[in-house]
Amino acid sequence: MGRVASKGFIPKDLVSLEVNWFYSNLGVDDSYFQSETVDVITDHVLALYGAKLLAFTKHNPDKLVIDLEKITEDRAVFIHTSPPGVTSHEGPGATCERRIDEFLDNSTRDQAYRLETYRSAGSISATASQQLRCYFVSKCRWVSPPVPSTSRLPRTTPVLSSEATPKKKTDIRSVSDRVFLERASENTLEIYQKVMWNVEGRYGPVIELFEVEGTSERRLVLGYKMGTTRHIFSALSDLYHFYGLYSARKYVEQFSNGITIISLYLNPLPGNPKPMPPIDHSVVQIMKEASLLYCLPDNPFFGSIRSAGTGQADSADGANAGGHAVQEATYAYAGWLFCQHFCNRLGPSYLALKNMLDESDPAQADVLNAIKMRFRQETFTRENIQEVIVAHPQIIRWLYVHFAEVHYPSATNQAIQPSLSYIRLKTEPPLSDEELYDRIRKTVNNKHELQVFESFLVFNKHVLRTNFYTPTKVAVSFRLNPNFLPESEYPKRPFGMFFVIGSEFRGFHIRFRDVARGGIRLVNSRGRENYSINQRSLFDENYALAATQDLKNKDLGEGGSKGTDLGMTLGANPVLCFEKYIDAMLDLLIPGETPGIKTAIVDHYGQPELLFFGPDEGTADLMDWAALHARTRGAPWWKSLTTGKNAQFLGGIPHDAYGMTSLSVRQYIIGIYSKLGLKEKDITKVQTGGPDGDLGSNEILLGSEKTIAVIDGSGVLYDPVGIDRVELVRLAKARMMISKFDRSRLSKDGYVVLIGEQDVKLPSGEVVADGTDFRNTAHMRFKADIFVPCGGRPEAVNISNVASLVDSEGKPHYKFIVEGANLFITQQARLYLEKRKVILFKDSSANKGGVFCSSLDVLVGLSLTDKEHTNLMTFPGQSPPVFYQSYVKDIQAKIRDNASLEFCCIWKEHARLGGAKPRALLSDELSTKINDLQTELESSDLFEDLPTRRAVLSHAIPQTLLHEIGLDVLMKRLPEPYQRALFSAYFASQFIYRYGIDATAVNFFQFSKSFASLGV
Repeated sequence: MGRVASKGFIPKDLVSLEVNWFYSNLGVDDSYFQSETVDVITDHVLALYGAKLLAFTKHNPDKLVIDLEKITEDRAVFIHTSPPGVTSHEGPGATCERRIDEFLDNSTRDQAYRLETYRSAGSISATASQQLRCYFVSKCRWVSPPVPSTSRLPRTTPVLSSEATPKKKTDIRSVSDRVFLERASENTLEIYQKVMWNVEGRYGPVIELFEVEGTSERRLVLGYKMGTTRHIFSALSDLYHFYGLYSARKYVEQFSNGITIISLYLNPLPGNPKPMPPIDHSVVQIMKEASLLYCLPDNPFFGSIRSAGTGQADSADGANAGGHAVQEATYAYAGWLFCQHFCNRLGPSYLALKNMLDESDPAQADVLNAIKMRFRQETFTRENIQEVIVAHPQIIRWLYVHFAEVHYPSATNQAIQPSLSYIRLKTEPPLSDEELYDRIRKTVNNKHELQVFESFLVFNKHVLRTNFYTPTKVAVSFRLNPNFLPESEYPKRPFGMFFVIGSEFRGFHIRFRDVARGGIRLVNSRGRENYSINQRSLFDENYALAATQDLKNKDLGEGGSKGTDLGMTLGANPVLCFEKYIDAMLDLLIPGETPGIKTAIVDHYGQPELLFFGPDEGTADLMDWAALHARTRGAPWWKSLTTGKNAQFLGGIPHDAYGMTSLSVRQYIIGIYSKLGLKEKDITKVQTGGPDGDLGSNEILLGSEKTIAVIDGSGVLYDPVGIDRVELVRLAKARMMISKFDRSRLSKDGYVVLIGEQDVKLPSGEVVADGTDFRNTAHMRFKADIFVPCGGRPEAVNISNVASLVDSEGKPHYKFIVEGANLFITQQARLYLEKRKVILFKDSSANKGGVFCSSLDVLVGLSLTDKEHTNLMTFPGQSPPVFYQSYVKDIQAKIRDNASLEFCCIWKEHARLGGAKPRALLSDELSTKINDLQTELESSDLFEDLPTRRAVLSHAIPQTLLHEIGLDVLMKRLPEPYQRALFSAYFASQFIYRYGIDATAVNFFQFSKSFASLGV
C-alpha cells in the first residue's frame, strides 16, 4: 500500500480500498503475485483506478476497459477486460493472443516460451461487472540442456534397416521448465507424461479429455511436436467460444525434447438463458474439431464468418448459428482449393476455337495457349470463389452434410467415442444429389455462383477415402476418383488421384496405374508473382509430370506417378511440408494401421493400394525419413515406399553414383552415332545441366564429344574449340558448378558468364547486359551437332520460342537432340524441330535409366525380409556386400538392354514409315501400345498359366535376386497385384520391342508360345 500511496495518484483514503480490492476481491490467481515485482503490481493497481476514473467521466462506470501490457526480453504480461465466452477475434484479447501466438510459434528447443493465463474470479469493482484475463509469458529455463533433434534423418544418419528397438521413453522431469516442475501437481505430471509418450510415438497431435473432480469443469489437453502448427493457441479460444464455453485458466508448456502441451480448463457460460447440451457434448465436439484446427488453424472460413456473429452459442446444439463449425469450415476450405484448380475449366467456346486453329502452326498455337491461360486465370479467381462461399453459408452446410453422410465413420470405429456427430448440423432429412442440386440452383444468384457449388458437388461425389475424421492427422487428405477431369484437357485418364491440404502447403499425387511409382516434387516459388503462377498451375504440372512418367514406366512393374507439394506461402518450411504430405498420404494408403489408433476412415475404394515414392526437386534428402516413418506407421512395405534412400544404412541404390539415368541417355546417343556411322570424338555438343548435377556430371564423364557449351544454375560456359576436357572432368567428379571453372583453360574466344553479372563483354565484342537473362536463353543461341538437355525448367523450349533454334536459312542449330531433362521441350516444339529434319528422342524414352533403377530398388525391398535386406543391401562404414554389387550390375545391364531395344524399335518404325511420322509421336505410340497391352494382360488369364508366369518372371527379375532367394519364394512374398503388374509389363514391352507397334495377333501367339515353352 505504501508504494501505491507514494505515487500520489489515488487519494489516501481510497488507497487501502483499491489495494484490498485488487488483492482480495478481483480474484487474480496467486501466481501473478508470486511472479510480479512490487513496482509492476503498483502500476497495474494505478492503471485499474485510472480506468475507473475514465469510465466515470464518460458517465459509464459499469463499462470499464482495461488493456495493460509489459514486455521484456524474458517475459511478457498482458491484462485486459474480458467477458467470458466472447470470441477473441476482436479487441484487446485478440491482439494479445495473436501476439502470444508469435512467442509460442517461434519457440525452439534453444529458446522456448511457456504461458499461464487466468480469468479473475471477481469483478473489477463494486460497480462494474467486468472480469480480467491475465496472460503471463515467460522464457523457459530447462532443467537440463536440450538434446539435438533426431526427427529428421540426413543421408548419413546411421539407422539400420534391422533396427527395431523402440525408442526409450522420455522422463518428463528431465526435459521440463524449472518453474513448471515447481508448480505442477503429481496429477498434472502424470497426465503430461502420458501425453508426451503418445506424442513421441506418433507424428500427429494427441488430444485427451479429463474431468475435474467435483466440478462441471473439463480439462482438455493437446500435445504435439513443437513447430508443426501455428496460431493454434488463439484458434482454440475461438473454437471453445464457438461452442458456448469459456476457460478459467489455460497453460502452454514447452519441453526441451521438442514437444508442446496445451491445457485448457473449460466451463459452461454462467447464466446462459438458452438451452445447451451438457458440457461433455460440447467438449467432445471440440476434441474432434481440434485435430482439424491443428491442421488448418488459419482457415479463413472459420475466421471470416465467426467475426460476423456474436461469438457465443445461440442455438440449441451449442453451435453458432451465424457461423460455421470447424468441420464445415475445413470442408469449405478444401472445396475452395478444389474449385481453384477444377472450376476454372475452359468450356465449349475454347474447344470450338481449338478445333478451328491449327496447333502445328507456332503462331496459332501460341495464341491458343495464351487464351487458354487467360481463361483459367480470370474465369474463376481464388478471391471471387471465396466471396461466393462466404455469401452462402447455408449452402455450405447442406454440402457438408452431404459429404459427411458418406464419409463420417460410425461410432464403433472411432478412437474417440462421440456423443455428437455431424448430425448436430442437420436440421432436416438428408438430400439426394438431385434434391441438393435443385436446392442450390434455387438459392444462388447467378450461373457463376452455381458453377462454384457444382464444383463442390463434383468433389463430394468423387472422394473415395479421406482422413477428415481421423483424430491424429497432421494434414487433410482425399483419395479421389479422377473421372471428373475433362477429356479435352486431360486426354489420358489417371488411375488414381490424391489431394492433400496442410496449413503450410497444398499438394497432389497422380498415378496412371494401380501399382505405381514416381517422384515427389517440392515446388519452390521465386517471388510473389511466381508463387501465384505456381498456385494456378500446380495440378497441370503434376499431371504432365505423371503422364510423362507413365510413358517412361511402360516396361516396368510400376506405372507412372508424380506428386507435387507447394508451400502455401512464400518461405514455407519445405521439410515440414514434405513430412506432413507423406503422413497424410499414409493415412489413406494404410488406413487403420497406426498402432493404437482405430480407423476413422470410411473406404469407398475397397482395394489395397501399392504406391511408391521417389526423389524429385527438393526431396532427394528426405527419402530416408519417409521410409522410416512408414515403418513407424506399420507399413509392411516400408523398405520399398521410397527410392533414393541412403545406400549404406538403408540399402538404397543411388542413381548418381552408378550413372543410372545417364546410361539410358547415352544409349540413345551411341545409337544415333552407330546408325549414322559417326565418330563420337568428332561430334560437337551443347548441354544444359552442369557438372554439379547427377545427369549433367555423368553425361560429361561417360561421353567423349567435343563439348562447346555447358549451361547450369550458375551461368554459361562456352568455348568454340571445345571446353578443356580435363578441367570439365575435374568439375564433374567434384560435383562443382561451372562457376568454379579455371578460366585460364579457355581459348581466346571462350568465356564464362555467371548469373548476377552485368555488362559482360564477350570476346566477340558483344555485351551481355544481364547474366541471368543470358543464361536462361543461352541454349537457343549456340550451334552444335548434338544438344543434350540434362537440366532446366520444364518447357524451356516451347512453341513460342522454338523458331529461335532455326537460322534464317531454315537450318536447325542442332542435328540431333536427346532429351535427358524431363519436359524440357514441349511436344509441339518437338514436332516443329523434327519437321525440320532434327533427329530427336524425347525424355520419356531417353531418360528412363533412373526410373528403371528405382523400380528394381522397389523390387528388392519387397522381396527381402528386414533381416535379409540388412545383411544383403546395407553396409555401414564398409564396402558394399557382394550381393549389392552384383545386383547393381544387373540393373545397369537391364537399363542398357531396354534402352537399346526401345531405340532400335523407334528407329526401325521411323524408317519403315519413310520418316512420315515423327519420332516423338512414335515414342508416345510405342509407350501407349505397351501400356494398353499391359492393361489387357493384367485382366487376362495368361497370368494364371503357371509355366508362362514362371518363365516371364524369371526373365523380368534380376538373376542375382533369383539366385539368392529363388523364384518360388519370391512368388510367395511379392504381392499378387505387383506380380501381375511386373509380369504384364515385361511381357508386353518385350513383345512390342521385338515385333513393333503394328504387331499382329499371330505375332502375339508365337511370342506367347515361345515363353510358355521355356518354363522354369
